[in-house]
Amino acid sequence: MKALYDHVSIRCSRLTTQAYSTSFSLGIRCLEKELRDPIYAIYGFVRFADEIVDTFHDFDKETLLKRFKADTYNAIREKISLNPILNSFQATVNYYHIEDVLIEQFLKSMEMDLTQKDYDPKRFQEYILGSAEVVGLMCLRVFCKGNHDQYNQLKPHAMSLGAAFQKINFLRDLNADYMGMGRMYFPGIDFNSFDEAAKKEIEGNIKKDFDHGYEGIKKLPRSARFGVYVAYVYYLALFRKIRNTPSHRVLHSRIRIKNRYKATLLAYSYVKHQLNII
Repeated sequence: MKALYDHVSIRCSRLTTQAYSTSFSLGIRCLEKELRDPIYAIYGFVRFADEIVDTFHDFDKETLLKRFKADTYNAIREKISLNPILNSFQATVNYYHIEDVLIEQFLKSMEMDLTQKDYDPKRFQEYILGSAEVVGLMCLRVFCKGNHDQYNQLKPHAMSLGAAFQKINFLRDLNADYMGMGRMYFPGIDFNSFDEAAKKEIEGNIKKDFDHGYEGIKKLPRSARFGVYVAYVYYLALFRKIRNTPSHRVLHSRIRIKNRYKATLLAYSYVKHQLNII
């Protein structure tokens, strides 16, 4: 039965999310049940594309990404794929009417990772748009459940929150991105002279994105608000830890939030959600 295959497919997306990101997995589990599988499906799709360009170093990444892109559009058009991750993604895309332009922009940023090593402001904004902001918009389509007015109202906030998350990832992974793949995403930043001034400039930009994104969280449907808020609180804690860490340590080590502290943050978020004071 097709239903059984669809069930297996979404389990693959769920497993992928849980294997790659404890923070997002916990955030998704805090969404209302009907929203969880579609968000797992989006994350699985995004994760697999990112893996192609970030970790498959012994393979022809360009060919793999082209094939993945073609398979994605075939899956959406045919409403089925023998790739379980793409099968669950196409079901979400078709049900929630996620626009092709969002998917195309995301895949364009993945293509940039194949060749682009440093970024000017224009290219950086284009990369952030595709790698993070449109992913936030895909999720927002699910959260709004077809309410176009609500989607348009929350769209700028979802983009800002996605951008904040991505820029924090870049700060956290500075060493791995540069030493492992030769990438420096932040425009005008020289890895060899990354100092407190450069770090504070980046942090100021991230704070603006965070503040704008938070305003949108407060306006989300209650079915989605708690889950998104949990992800926000986790990333905010990581951001604060990075801000309190000297630039030379950020440059040479990966800053993390310990699991026991994540549990505390989850409890804190739940209380605020229950009291409706997010």
